Amino acid sequence: MSSKIEVFLPAALIRIFAFAGFISAAILLVNAGKRAGIIPTSPFTQLAAPIAQMAAIGLVIGMYLLVSRKAGTLAASGAVISVTSLAGLVGVEFVLNLVFPYIGQDLVAVLRSGPLGIAFTVVSMIFLLGTVIFMFALWRTSSVPKGAIILYTASSLPIALRTVFPETVLQLGLVGLAVAAALLAFWMLREVPRTTAADGAAAKVQSAAGSAH
Repeated sequence: MSSKIEVFLPAALIRIFAFAGFISAAILLVNAGKRAGIIPTSPFTQLAAPIAQMAAIGLVIGMYLLVSRKAGTLAASGAVISVTSLAGLVGVEFVLNLVFPYIGQDLVAVLRSGPLGIAFTVVSMIFLLGTVIFMFALWRTSSVPKGAIILYTASSLPIALRTVFPETVLQLGLVGLAVAAALLAFWMLREVPRTTAADGAAAKVQSAAGSAH
């Protein structure tokens, strides 16, 4: 019974985390469409915006589960930093979508010039750092699509530095990140059978070793 749990539980979790990646990608596209004026701003789009970062946390955790044995400490460090920054970005998105639209621009400017603006910048820099480290760790894992890694990393740059880049570049970054997240989620689903088979073989070896003793 325990061997079955060891084999099937990780596979089920990875599928859930891959689904979270697709959710994150979909909401990122909605956010890009909203910023471009293609999708009208509504309570739904405002409430949905932070879910992209929440779901991205699951995507990062799922990818780490797949590469942890090969990538080692570097992947663990990148995953921890990425998850921490994404949690911070959830708060940023709540403020941007559920607070700033309902107060005057003068007050928004005052808030951005104070500790809140510093917090936004710190979270964004941590997000960029975590992305670079984690994507570099994934790059070293040959099975991860290199194109998705490049797109994810490049798209994160205008998102982390949104005050530096023009609005159009930020919108392209959101679209690029959505595509990269979807590609990585597809990769995770393709890797599940291999991971399950490897875990099953390892469980059999451990069981045989235990029987021998």
